[in-house]
Amino acid sequence: MTSLLASIPSPSDNVAELGPLTIRFYGLALLAGILAAVWIFGRRWVAWGGDWDLIMRCAMWGVGAGIVGARLYHVATSWEEVPDEWWGVFAVWKGGLGIWGGVAFGVAAGAIVARRAGVSVPLLADAVAPGILAAQAIGRLGNYFNQELFGTPTDLPWGVEIDAEHRPERYADAATFHPTFLYEMLWNGVGVAFLLALGRRLRAGQVFFLYVMWYALGRASWEEQLRIDPSKEFLGMRLNFWIAVGVFLVGLSGFLWAQRRSRPAAGVGVRAAG
Repeated sequence: MTSLLASIPSPSDNVAELGPLTIRFYGLALLAGILAAVWIFGRRWVAWGGDWDLIMRCAMWGVGAGIVGARLYHVATSWEEVPDEWWGVFAVWKGGLGIWGGVAFGVAAGAIVARRAGVSVPLLADAVAPGILAAQAIGRLGNYFNQELFGTPTDLPWGVEIDAEHRPERYADAATFHPTFLYEMLWNGVGVAFLLALGRRLRAGQVFFLYVMWYALGRASWEEQLRIDPSKEFLGMRLNFWIAVGVFLVGLSGFLWAQRRSRPAAGVGVRAAG
């Protein structure tokens, strides 16, 4: 029993063969996250007086734009990790989706759809925020199956076992590492519960900006201190640390702006004023 609790084993494979089909668990994790996000988004929006048609349009455009943005961000910041083949830029099945680009492009696309539909963009953003965070939590399962985005070596009982071929050269002799993807799953899960508990108690837009701050805080305060995957650095810190700090400040500014400019969410209909 002691040996069973000494570490978390990694999956022996990240794909499943079903006849002629190859199922990649990374892709399944992303799909599960998307479905969870759409369900949470839809339930909240309909409860607030909206309709599912808008949700499906936002999901279609938002997911497509999010995947493009996530891949563009990864390619722009981690070109050395892109497979050296003509198809390398498109090889999302090998991992390499940057969450910052994915959320930015996806939210922008959803906002455009909402604006054209004449609904309150801040209120729609509040409705989708817990769903986005849930998708990010579930999506981290894909990193577990790919044995990637783990942290520094550790002897803690919940250290994750990483096969030799997935370890950085400087840690080739280590066997177990901090499962930063698991830490983020838990952090995001708590954040989802927190955002759902708020309901519409705040002013329109503030729940979304709280989501932005919550996620960025986790990345900056501990996750980027532990991760050891390749990353560009600036002033001795990983690039994503500085991006997380910047995103947190944007979220804080947006939260304060919504406090001053928006009406209480409980008094705002789904239709945009004017």
